[in-house]
This record gives sequence, structure tokens and C-alpha cells, in this order.
Amino acid sequence: MLNAVFRKPRILIVGCGDVGLRLAALLRARARVLALTSSPERVPLLRAAGIVPLLGNLDQPETLWRLRALAPRVAMLAPPPAQGDTDPRSRRLALALRSAMIGGTPRRGALRVVYASTSGVYGDCAGALLRETRTPRPATARARRRLDAEAHWRALGRAGAKVSLLRIPGIYDARERSPRERLRRGLPVLRREDDVFTSHIHADDLARALWAALLRGAPQRVYHACDDTRMLAGDYLDLAAALLGETPPPRLSREQLARSGLSPMALSFLSESRRLDNTRMQAELGLRLLHPDVRSGLRPPEHEGPQDTQPAAPRAGAG
Repeated sequence: MLNAVFRKPRILIVGCGDVGLRLAALLRARARVLALTSSPERVPLLRAAGIVPLLGNLDQPETLWRLRALAPRVAMLAPPPAQGDTDPRSRRLALALRSAMIGGTPRRGALRVVYASTSGVYGDCAGALLRETRTPRPATARARRRLDAEAHWRALGRAGAKVSLLRIPGIYDARERSPRERLRRGLPVLRREDDVFTSHIHADDLARALWAALLRGAPQRVYHACDDTRMLAGDYLDLAAALLGETPPPRLSREQLARSGLSPMALSFLSESRRLDNTRMQAELGLRLLHPDVRSGLRPPEHEGPQDTQPAAPRAGAG
């Protein structure tokens, strides 16, 4: 039995929060899942989830040496620091993993990394439908940090690793990530003539997209990890209000919204308009979404708990 455990493929999750735990729930019957954590208090929670915890800190590079030979597949979900235009955390981890490649480890196959980025790297696109070939033009420091992180992972890919990038929009579900609390607070949105297009992904589908990319993501390839919905932000929240039995949000002009007391981050989300095309994700990763539209994903589940539904096998001809 012990030998069988160690024969399982090892997968390292860096940044094992809500989505990381969902990913681990999908993997644990098929892989030995490890997770980096900087918090000793989280060790019991990770162990209870069937995860092997590793203490280390992306802000302390001397703690990362252990990661060099532990797992041939890495899901990098940790966010950049909250300040600046760069992501030193991605830089440090990529350097640690690169040193493993130079040293001849990991031993089984090429190192495969999936980095969870953001669709914010595109900036405002005036509602245009975007494919992954669109040139990024980040307008916020938050998005510039993510684009800097992408550059470090691309460099690791040029050094020989198989690196895939997922650009992710708004993450939601019908529980912790539900817009219910926002609706109850009565926070305003833009009136229709000023409104912006937003894209979404259910947290369970994001975990499945990460898994699919770890399995068969193409090297140096970008994927839009989003569902099929292309809605204005206000229409999304109106739909959520109808499904959840809440009051629809008030609608304001752009000028009124700027004076409404919304946080700078919330205002920045309502200043960029874009629609994401997910054809590449579905075709190349073979991912069939559990929640292809937000109407499906916003309905409160009848039974609580993670959905252990694996990504479908790739369709014929998929990369």
C-alpha cells in the first residue's frame, strides 16, 4: 500500500486557497498532492484535505529549495504582492524550479507548470471579443503585476519547462463566492448605456480547467478559463438578484458611480469592458463545463460539497 502511494504522480499546488482546495479534491484519488503554505496554522486543514503540507514562503527564497525535486507538475495559484508593478514571488519560484531543471530533476518527464493569471492583463477593450492572441495592455498595477508574472513563467518555458497560462475573469459560485452579499449591501452598478461586458468562471470549473491544463496544456500556450456567458455587469447582477431572491442593484451613470463610495478596486473592474472567447480551452483541453453559463452556476446547490467530476477526455484532434 505504501509503495502504491509513492507511485502516484506528485502535483504541487502553490497558493492552496479555495480554488486550490477544489483542485486538490479532484486530484487526491489520482495523485499525491502537495501544497506550499507559509502558515503553520493551515497545516491541519491541508492534512485533513488529503494534502501533504510543505512550509515555505514565496517572500523568503531560502525556504523554496525543497520544492526543486518534489513534483513534476506545479499549479501556481499564489497572487503577486499587493503593491508595485512586478511579481517577485513568481520570479523566485520560477528560479527555484529552473535550478531543479538544471540539476536534472524532476526525474520523471519534463516539468509542467500551470500559472493562474487574470484577464485584466488585456485592459479595457471596449467590449471586443478577445482571443488569446490579443496583445495585453494592462491599465492597473494589479494587472501589470500579473503580466510580469507571466513573463517569468514564459522564461521558464523557454528554458525547457512545459508552461501553460490560464487567464481568468471573475470567479463565482453559489456559496462563498456568490454575489448575494453584494446585492444585500445595495452596491450600485452602471446604467445600461455606460455598462461594461464581463466574463465569469464557476470556481468548480476553474479547478477542472487547472487540472486539464496540468494534464494536457500545450507548452507556452495561453487559455481563457471562462464560461460561455457574455453579459453586461449590470445584467449579471440583475440575473443573480432574480435567482437569489434579492433586490436588483441601483443603476448609476459613470459620474454618479465615481462619487458613490465604491472602492477603487470595484471602480476599476467597472472601467474595463471585454468578452473572452473560450474556444481554445474547450477544444485543446477537452473541457466540458459543468456550468457553461452563470444561470446554471448561480443557483444554490441542492447538495453541498465539491463536485468530483473529472474533465472529459480530449475530443478527436485536440492538442
